Amino acid sequence: MLKLQVNNESDRLHSVILGTATRNGPIPQTDEAYDPKSLEHILQGTYPKEADMINELNAFENVLKRYAVQVYRPEIINDLNQIFTRDIGFVIEDKFIKSNILPDRAEEWNAIQYLVKEIPADKLITAPEDIHMEGGDVLLWNDHIFVGTYKGDDYASFNTARTNMKGVEFIRDLFPNKEVKEFNLIKSMTNPRANALHLDCCFQPVGKDKAIVFPGGFIDQEDYQYLEDLFGLENLFQITADEMYQMFSNVFSIAPDVVVTEKQFTRLNNWLREQGFTVEEIPYHEIGKQEGLLRCSTLPLMRG
Repeated sequence: MLKLQVNNESDRLHSVILGTATRNGPIPQTDEAYDPKSLEHILQGTYPKEADMINELNAFENVLKRYAVQVYRPEIINDLNQIFTRDIGFVIEDKFIKSNILPDRAEEWNAIQYLVKEIPADKLITAPEDIHMEGGDVLLWNDHIFVGTYKGDDYASFNTARTNMKGVEFIRDLFPNKEVKEFNLIKSMTNPRANALHLDCCFQPVGKDKAIVFPGGFIDQEDYQYLEDLFGLENLFQITADEMYQMFSNVFSIAPDVVVTEKQFTRLNNWLREQGFTVEEIPYHEIGKQEGLLRCSTLPLMRG
């Protein structure tokens, strides 16, 4: 049986599913883009090459293995983007929750069936189809669960709105002993600098008591204020709209004092080191062109 236990974003990592870019498929057409940043690069002719993305994922895997992390990879399905495993499921405590993702991406679930079948039936949670949620919108911080959502009446018109309030309530009902706090995120189909695709695109805890945050990522500023009150202003690294676009908050923790980041994130990396973190810098810029980065391409199974 597969061991599952995740209670926060930064406990020592023992096992994880890391995405793959092998046989990723052709460059999408403009009407196939899932997000405005991918669309921008499709139109500019700068969409990432498969070989570059494979190299970046291999660099990530090498760092994880250096810290003795068990790394699982999805089975290869030809012509399918399988980089962002965070979207297809997530673990809270000892439960694996299957995401209800965009219908076009449902096949990605099949690629991890060899692991899913090792999960005890009572630990595998599947929600009804009208409940939308993706792992990028669900962040854990001990007795808190932070969930990104979009509360607008036009939810259905946004391809970039991935978790609805039914998803928030589903998680709240599953974990009644947790403090579940939802965040109303900015969404855009056309402007990647005004689109928080998931909560981890504008916020993420690191270490024991710190967090990276873009205050402008929230429609309701009281949502940002909640985080400032909870963490303390002195423990927040505030990023700009352009740094959100570059995915500064989408780093990945291997341990409370070890963070994997993109090597171009100089301002963030310097701050992390000043706070006492070991910073493992890797190239991940090409994958970032698809509005996802390090956290997006991981699905932690066991921490602690």
